Amino acid sequence: MFTVSTEFNLNRTAIQRMLRLPGGMVYRNMERRVRRVEAEARRRAPGSMGDADNLTVLIRSGPGGDFQGVINSRHPATLYVIGGTRPHVIRPVRARALRFTVGGRTVYARVVMHPGTQPNNFLREALRAAL
Repeated sequence: MFTVSTEFNLNRTAIQRMLRLPGGMVYRNMERRVRRVEAEARRRAPGSMGDADNLTVLIRSGPGGDFQGVINSRHPATLYVIGGTRPHVIRPVRARALRFTVGGRTVYARVVMHPGTQPNNFLREALRAAL
């Protein structure tokens, strides 16, 4: 008769380190995914919103010890780009007329009706494209 026996010890500390601590396997996986979304957001961001000082990335420990990846846009116009704007009237503040160039000609106007802008949720689209 042939008998085989096996014994193993579960190292809970090593498993906890791998799953819950920064630098562990789960943290590194989250960091890789967040960096992928960040790169896509920088590519899709209009104007200077994708600059390094305007988009910041943070990985933090959330409820229950889970990791959360946060991409924050600090550009002052982010809410207007993501949500869009309604049609509105633009009036001069410091002068009697607005001055701008259209087709190489300088134009003056007391009031301009702006048609508004369409929403451009580049952060959500970056998340969808990267994951």
